[in-house]
Parts: sequence; C-alpha cells; structure tokens
Amino acid sequence: MVDQANHSAGAGLIIDCHAHIIDPARFPFACGPGYRPKSHETGTAEAYVALLDRHKVGHAVLVQPSGYGTDNAAMLDAVAAHPGRFKAIAMVAPEASEISLRDLAEVGVVGVRFNLVSYRSDALNGATAERLLARMKALGWHAQIYADDAQWPEVAAILRKAGVKVLVDHFGVREPAAGIAAPGFQAVLALGRDGLAAVKLSSPFRVAEARSGAHPLDPFAAALIEAYGLDACVWGSDWPFLGIASPPSYDEAIDWLARWVPDSDDRKRVLWRTPARLFGFGA
Repeated sequence: MVDQANHSAGAGLIIDCHAHIIDPARFPFACGPGYRPKSHETGTAEAYVALLDRHKVGHAVLVQPSGYGTDNAAMLDAVAAHPGRFKAIAMVAPEASEISLRDLAEVGVVGVRFNLVSYRSDALNGATAERLLARMKALGWHAQIYADDAQWPEVAAILRKAGVKVLVDHFGVREPAAGIAAPGFQAVLALGRDGLAAVKLSSPFRVAEARSGAHPLDPFAAALIEAYGLDACVWGSDWPFLGIASPPSYDEAIDWLARWVPDSDDRKRVLWRTPARLFGFGA
C-alpha cells in the first residue's frame, strides 16, 4: 500500500479517466456481444465512490463496458446519484438520433465508446456510422476507440475524415511485440502529432503483468508522450479490472503513471489539469 501523501496530484486533484460500473444485481447484462464479467468482477457505484474517497480521487470518467451493450442505465444511474463527480462515455446504437444524443449530453455524457475488440469490429464502417460521427462532432463529443493494432490505420483514416475528437484507449496498443514501428501504432502516433486525439495511459497490466524492471510498454509510452504532449495524455485505472488474472490494487494503478511521467508537476497535468479541460470538470 502506498502512502496517500505520496500521490502526486494532492487530495482530490486526480481524475480517473477510465472505470466501469458493473452492477448485475440491479442492472442485468444485455444480450448480444460483449464481455460478461464473472461473479467476482462486480464494481458498484457505491463501492467505486468509497474507493475514490479513500484514495483522494476527486472525479472520474465512467466508460460503458461491453457487457451492457448500449444500455447505459447502470452508468447513468451512478452519474445521477453523484452530481458533478462523474462524466460518462456511453455506447449507443449506430442509428442513435440527434435528440437521443442531446439527451445523453444533458446528463453528463461526453462521448461514445467504439469497442472494436469485444463488441463490434465494424462499428465505424458505413454511412450510418458516418452520420453518428457527424452528430458527435456537432456535440463536441469524443470518439473513444478500443481497437486491435491492425485496425488502427483504417480506423484513423475514418476518424480523420469525420473530424471528430478522438480518445485512444489503453495506450493504443494491444500486442507490443511488433514494436513502435508497427503501422497501427504509427497511425495512433500520427493522430497525436496532428492534434486530433488524446490518449489514455491506462491499464498497462492488460499487456504484461510484470510490475518491476523493463516493461513492454516503456517505448510505447515514451513515443506517445512525445507525439501527444502532456496536454493530450490522461490516466485511467480500468477499475474494476475485468478479465485480468492478477489484477493490481488501485494504488498500483495510480502509481504506474510515475514510471512514464516521473516529474510530479507533469503528473499533475496528466492526472488533473488535462482531463479537467478535456471533459469539462468544473465547467
């Protein structure tokens, strides 16, 4: 356990930009594609708020997990129960109307997640997706993308054409063996260099479980920070750590960031100032 006084951003000055509400007792999982959390992988709003309070984390961006599909009820219930504390990244049907999206914006939704790995690999393809991206652009929303490495060149081209703000999930890499020169990761870097995207330095334990010594993501993190700059980098815990054999503690999830952002003032930008601006906390 890490002494909370050592957490870099100070009491309340941390925003967790990637966490899920998993509450099947109150909100059953949807039918269809997506990961079905196991019985021990619950993460209720009450448990998460208590965790944030213990770790002096002021705000969070909740992300719709694939197991709930486009039924955002569990996440939106948490947002409503804790006014001002949360923003949300929803999942919506491709044909979602402008009115329905505006209704979501009114209750704290700031973007849509496109899970191309465990939900719909073709979610960004076709005229219906183009219309959805256009509606999102008009709202100033983020398109949060979780993609396999090989998908990124095509995905990046679609997003560039749409002109929507992009939010890259989990370092923008799933299999680091190909290295930073891989076409997919180069497409991710180019989005950052061109000022079109922000990236989540989140969930490194999904790539490798090693918690000391060299980590496979070290060169990727360095390249991302150089390409995006700290004003387009945010941190997320990925709580409650779904589908991971050896999940970290929340302390470990926070302290991973110091590996790649060792300066405390720089970490304050990643942990607080950048996400507060990107997602409108305090606005």
